[in-house]
Amino acid sequence: MGAGGPRRRILVVDDDVDAAEALGELLRDCGHDVVTAHDGPRALDRARLHRPDVVLLDITMPEMDGYEVAKRMRDELGLCDALLVALSGYGEDRHLRRTREAGFDQHVTKPVDTTTLEELLEPQA
Repeated sequence: MGAGGPRRRILVVDDDVDAAEALGELLRDCGHDVVTAHDGPRALDRARLHRPDVVLLDITMPEMDGYEVAKRMRDELGLCDALLVALSGYGEDRHLRRTREAGFDQHVTKPVDTTTLEELLEPQA
């Protein structure tokens, strides 16, 4: 994954601490400003402070799932212009429909490959 694109403010949210930190480190190495969170409430706190351009958000988390976090980011925090990307082990039509309804812009199945990440982080025309 190259470091040629614009620097983005990215929030990575995953209750799998190792996965979140590894993805965050990869994105930092590419020149992005990255913060991580490992649960829904912390994700909302970090989003409130960090005001991310991009949120890579795990769907299946205890306490507050990614659907609820996404809705609250859009409705309560006003992150209408942020790119919200659902990260999930599931990619059936019903999962895609539910992520759209929750306010996600994209749905990516895990594990996320670097080509997909590069495409997601490209500036939109």
